[in-house]
Order: sequence, then C-alpha cells, then structure tokens
Amino acid sequence: MRLEVTRRADLAVRALVALEGAATRVKAPVLAETLGTTPGFVAQVMAPLVHAEWVASDPGPTGGYSLRVALGGVSVLAVIEAVDGATDQGRCVVEDRACDGSHPCALHAAWASARADLTGRLAATPVASLVGRAAAWRAGVPKIAYTAHGFYFHEHMPPLKRFTGSLARSASS
Repeated sequence: MRLEVTRRADLAVRALVALEGAATRVKAPVLAETLGTTPGFVAQVMAPLVHAEWVASDPGPTGGYSLRVALGGVSVLAVIEAVDGATDQGRCVVEDRACDGSHPCALHAAWASARADLTGRLAATPVASLVGRAAAWRAGVPKIAYTAHGFYFHEHMPPLKRFTGSLARSASS
C-alpha cells in the first residue's frame, strides 16, 4: 500500500508550474536547476507531459519546453496518472490478490472511501491553482485561503474580493 506521490509526479507538477511563468521556451538544464534535479531526469519527467500534449518539446539550440494548454484544465490527479499510471490498479491493499467487492478484505470499505476522497480532491485541484499559491508564497503573502476551484484570496485584493476571501476563510476555520 502506497500513500505517496512519487518524485517523478512531484517534479512533473512542479515543472508545469515553472513553465506557466516562463516567457519563452525553457531548456532542460534550466528547468533541472529550477526543480533541483538533473537534465536527464527532467527528460524522463517531461516525456509523459509531452505525450499528454500539455507541453511542447522543441529540439535544437533555440528549443526547450513550453506549455501547450491552460493549466486550469489540467488536474493534479491527471498529472500523477500521466506520469505514474492509474492510481487504482485493482489490487487489494491487504492481501496479494485482485480487489473484489463481493469478497472484501477487512479494510475494503474504509480504503475505498479514503481512496475516493483523495482522488476526488486531486481531480478537483487544477494545476493552475498551484501557480497562484506559489506566486503568493514568493510574494510573501502570509495567509492564503484556497478552494478546490483554484481561487485564492489575500489581503491585497480589492474590498469585495477581500470580503469573499474572508467568507472562504471563515468557512474553512
């Protein structure tokens, strides 16, 4: 049973966030430095993103990686599954056998519920929302209220949006 995001999936999400802010194509060595990894591993991480047609990979001296899609339409779950494969592989988490609801193990109901909640949250989290959180963090915004739809609020927003943000913060408290 694994309840973790692999390093490849983490780097893939972070690479998309980094590409969102890029004015031009980003070369593999530059992206590797940004992500804290090697250019060779960047190529492995980026291949599924290119295959999913979220990222363009242009070879040559003027080439590099660039976004092909708006990140509001790409969920964190979609990135994880593009990089690591399906999150539900149909295997029981307790016994080494296929998961069978008609003959459930002791954890079947609890695991199915927890898995549905986790994958639902990841599916409802667009990568674009992480871009906003990263920008707010870099800007030194001390508190950010986040919704699964990607809206974030901070004290530098106009009064009406600040009021909406205070409602969001109240609801999350």
